[in-house]
Amino acid sequence: MKKQLLLVAGLALAVLSAPAFAEGNGFIRFEAGRSDLDLRVDGVGSGSEKDTTWGLRGGYWFNPNFAVEGFYSQLSSTAVYEGSLKLHGVGVGVVGKKNFGEAHQGFFISGRAGIVRGVATWEYDGSVEEAEAGSVKPYFGVGAGYDFNEKIGLSVNYDQLKGGDDGLDVTARTTTLGLEVRF
Repeated sequence: MKKQLLLVAGLALAVLSAPAFAEGNGFIRFEAGRSDLDLRVDGVGSGSEKDTTWGLRGGYWFNPNFAVEGFYSQLSSTAVYEGSLKLHGVGVGVVGKKNFGEAHQGFFISGRAGIVRGVATWEYDGSVEEAEAGSVKPYFGVGAGYDFNEKIGLSVNYDQLKGGDDGLDVTARTTTLGLEVRF
């Protein structure tokens, strides 16, 4: 939890200090959609599940084609054995983007990659236990969308995140609709 708070604080400082960079823009993006989860546990078996996912991303566009981002994504929230299980991730990465018009205007394609730390939170009888769902792993994603102007854009995104350790393997594939606001 402390690492998540440090990431959020660092992201907030980066966004608030964005005016110090003359060329670029800070941004915040909200994404929501569907996740397709594949879980495999050695000696137990495997399974898959589809669920609703949402995420909040923010960062800085150094120029119209390159940005850094930090994010929080909730991949699944499921009722299990009279309790609830939430899978979520916190990560940092880079974003590349190509507009087919002026900078931050018109249709675009994008790609992103970085590292994510997956966390599983289990709540049962009012108590909450948090366990790391694996070590830090790479993620990647692609997107396509439309920038209405230099401040607002809408995109469809596909991301793949992996996690796992000690006989547990988790793969999350998400398809989301994203709204980005640049300032």
